[in-house]
Amino acid sequence: MNYRRLGKAGIKISEISLGAWLTYGNSVDAAITKKIIAAAIERGVNFIDVADIYARGEAEKVVGLAIKDYRRADLVISSKVFWPMSDNINDRGLSRKHILESVDQSLKRLGLEYLDLYFCHRFDQEVEIEEVVRAMEDLIRGGKVLYWGTSVWDADQIERAVGDARAWGGYLPAVEQPRYNMFDRHIEAEIIPMCARYGMGLVVWSPLAQGLLTGKYNEGVPPESRGSRTEWLKEDLTRENIDRVKKLAELAKSLDITVAQLALAWILHRPEISCAIIGATRVEQLEENLKAGEVHLDSETIEKIEIILK
Repeated sequence: MNYRRLGKAGIKISEISLGAWLTYGNSVDAAITKKIIAAAIERGVNFIDVADIYARGEAEKVVGLAIKDYRRADLVISSKVFWPMSDNINDRGLSRKHILESVDQSLKRLGLEYLDLYFCHRFDQEVEIEEVVRAMEDLIRGGKVLYWGTSVWDADQIERAVGDARAWGGYLPAVEQPRYNMFDRHIEAEIIPMCARYGMGLVVWSPLAQGLLTGKYNEGVPPESRGSRTEWLKEDLTRENIDRVKKLAELAKSLDITVAQLALAWILHRPEISCAIIGATRVEQLEENLKAGEVHLDSETIEKIEIILK
């Protein structure tokens, strides 16, 4: 396993990391979750990404049980706050009240004393940036969080958070977690250069476009697959994208790797990326995707990929 710095922060994370979205506490039972997480840690994965909203807290619970026998210092654990967790009008968003109460609930479910990373899961239009930044500052000073970050914020929103934190000497956001893959490259225009400018890390989710870049949809949508029930993925399931995946698969075959490994290696060839967060429902799937860290793409291969992607 290779490790990368989280931007200019001193902490280092595995360049391929494990996420719990749509899997743990939901479609994957606790016993299998424990096996997958154990296999990931044994193979050098040290960063596990969770959120309170994943399976309404159940993901945090099963991940907490899976990691309880490991040395805390060997792991980097994150969670997130924003989405409604109940019908309570204050149990949502990025108010100081919700942030401070939510972190305690996340820590309780995970069985931890602190989080390495804590993300604001979306931008809150109803809360002043200063309130958010100061709440995160207090969590860091109180030892409940080591670094804070943003997730799916645009460049202007992150700029405002950085500006507020700098104005009174507070902790700047250390990391942004956006969606990024071969078919969704929106962060290349502003987010990547801005994060580089401020020394923020980038931990990207959906690096395989929710399975599209594994080739599993090349001959149609399998019953009970994510593509049959996720509107977000259906937007990417176009004939043009399927044709691209087929061409990428041919290129991957010529390199003796899978198309998923090609897609992950393509992300990791960018030095600005701290890690790609993958999901896994089977140990075999995890092992295959982790091999992407061993793949080096030369400039000629990168050019071929760009031609395919147009």
